[in-house]
Amino acid sequence: MKLAISILVVFFSIVVKFSLLASENRILLKVNNELITTIDILNEISYLKSINKNINNLEEKKVIEIARNSLIKDKIKKIALVPIVEKIEINDDDFKRVLISNYSNTGLTKIEEISEHLKKYDVKAQLVREKITINAIWSQFIYEKYSKNIKIDIEKLKQDIQTSENQTEYLLSEIVFDLKEKQTLNEKLNIIENAIQKNGFENTALIYSISETANSSGYIGWVNENSMDKKILDEITKTSINDITKPLVIPGGYLILKLKEKRTLKKDIDIEDELKRIIQIKTNEQLNQFSNIFLNKIKKDIVINEL
Repeated sequence: MKLAISILVVFFSIVVKFSLLASENRILLKVNNELITTIDILNEISYLKSINKNINNLEEKKVIEIARNSLIKDKIKKIALVPIVEKIEINDDDFKRVLISNYSNTGLTKIEEISEHLKKYDVKAQLVREKITINAIWSQFIYEKYSKNIKIDIEKLKQDIQTSENQTEYLLSEIVFDLKEKQTLNEKLNIIENAIQKNGFENTALIYSISETANSSGYIGWVNENSMDKKILDEITKTSINDITKPLVIPGGYLILKLKEKRTLKKDIDIEDELKRIIQIKTNEQLNQFSNIFLNKIKKDIVINEL
């Protein structure tokens, strides 16, 4: 009973604190000329909680930090896109498709279900539309800018698929991170490893990962061995279930993977369909790396002021 009362007291204090912040609606940050207010932070927290319930396991200050960083990233993308695209908008069909994809990890697959889910978290429809629109146009921009730089050995992939008697798949989550100026790899790694011990891998991904999978606790899903880079596959095969890999160097930063499960499937697949699926996975992987590289590049020219 005492524990239940103490939990209610803590929850009530957080609600009161957030309510006070919202009533003030102070400007907290300027990203160039883009403003981020206390209400923006509160709305972002609601949105993040609607996507990933793991965020509820974090300390309040960490939740605010995640929301802050998420908003800054969106603002930087918007600043970069405004001079490039005529309008930052997408059609309804594309919006619905991306919306369902974003909430698929929550088990929601219909627009009506997602709408009811958002109401429970008091997430404004306009906020969701803006976030999805910015990120969809950003993804399209990155594709147009870097698609010619994508390197996939299609013939080798096809040969690997044809010669494999069985297919091994790995259920993975990731943390992608980079280093601050003058920060060493060991320093950043110690921070992340301590966070993993304290908060768990999934919550640490929420805090420190710069990948687009961060809001989903770094969840990647089932990955076929044929779609993996050799150095990553070599490391994964040495990793036990529920353990993590050493940091792997990738374009734009470093990668740590958690192996959650693995399975071996009998080879009973359509080779052409499997080839298309793996090409899509490897394409998305490289595009995400290009996205991080370009985002870090333009971030150097962005002025972020705490107010």
